[in-house]
Amino acid sequence: MVVPAKVFFTRGRGVHKDQLVSFEMALRNAGIAPFNLVYVSSIMPPDADIVSREEGLAALRPGEIVYCVMAKNASNEPNLKISAAIGLAVPQIHDKQHGYLSEHHCIGMSEKECGAYAEELARTMLDTIMQKQGGNILKTSNISISAETDENGNWTTVVATAVFVC
Repeated sequence: MVVPAKVFFTRGRGVHKDQLVSFEMALRNAGIAPFNLVYVSSIMPPDADIVSREEGLAALRPGEIVYCVMAKNASNEPNLKISAAIGLAVPQIHDKQHGYLSEHHCIGMSEKECGAYAEELARTMLDTIMQKQGGNILKTSNISISAETDENGNWTTVVATAVFVC
């Protein structure tokens, strides 16, 4: 059984004529390109500590299989605003009850709007179980990123990610 002990949040953007390379550049910008990323659904482990990007990256080795929740968006349509965000909601007693991470990607929203939407999604998912259990939400937050796509038709990619450290 693998239950992550820590989680950190990161984001990045990349631009290139090729979509795959643009994605790679976004991962490099986020600091997570040297890992084998495995996407998981949006459960925040009950007693996982939220750590800084620097602390989280220091605990990982290149080539390691790393679990993450990722929101990404990409386009090569000129002059388009793209955004991606991860929202977080954790309960007041988070050593026994899991929280939620939500991923959201959008076109035309600002970074702040996209982040607020993702945060509200996570809050809503947690609210549905906390009402049944009589608990309170302790914390909500988000990490978001947006970019204007390249006017020359190059691919622009944005990623927002919650990365788990086991």
